[in-house]
Amino acid sequence: MSHQTKTVKNTRILAEGAMMIALSFVLSFLTYSGSWLQGGSISLEIIPIIIMGLRNGPKWGVATGFVAGVLQLIMGFSNVMYCPTLATQIGCVLLDYVVAFSVLGLARPFAKMFANKSVGVILGTVIAGLLRFVCHYISGIWLWGEYAPEGQPVWLYSLTYNGTYMAVNIIMATVIIAILYNSASKQIMPEMEK
Repeated sequence: MSHQTKTVKNTRILAEGAMMIALSFVLSFLTYSGSWLQGGSISLEIIPIIIMGLRNGPKWGVATGFVAGVLQLIMGFSNVMYCPTLATQIGCVLLDYVVAFSVLGLARPFAKMFANKSVGVILGTVIAGLLRFVCHYISGIWLWGEYAPEGQPVWLYSLTYNGTYMAVNIIMATVIIAILYNSASKQIMPEMEK
């Protein structure tokens, strides 16, 4: 690949990443917050990041997720202030925002593990979503455990609290991405066809 061709490709991917970040950001405003008073909501914001990772690989997917996470952090920075110490504030920044969004870009390596590309896209999406859930689960235990109802183990509180909205997000993302892939894989995710 010539230097000029590589530059054009990288420019295209950067522009695509910017669009996916913007789309994720817009989708983050279309949410249902339900009874999750300490954060978390049902939304479609993870879909563009996962698609970016599936289309362009983990380097670009993680970078896109990282920037999207930083934008979400800026918008929700007041949540960080609920953490009483510098260590817990750093934990909140990493687990609830930066790492939680970055891991969504890791869908492609998991998708590539399966010979059936449709199955791979579905399982890659699920695994990326589960990685984000793990970030929130750890955060729920370490940072937000004090909100657990009296007598309920903190691990169970975090599992049910984060599991309820994350399960819905993962299912919605998986269904939508599977439909997109199966109806227009060559246009939407041509790199997965290679």
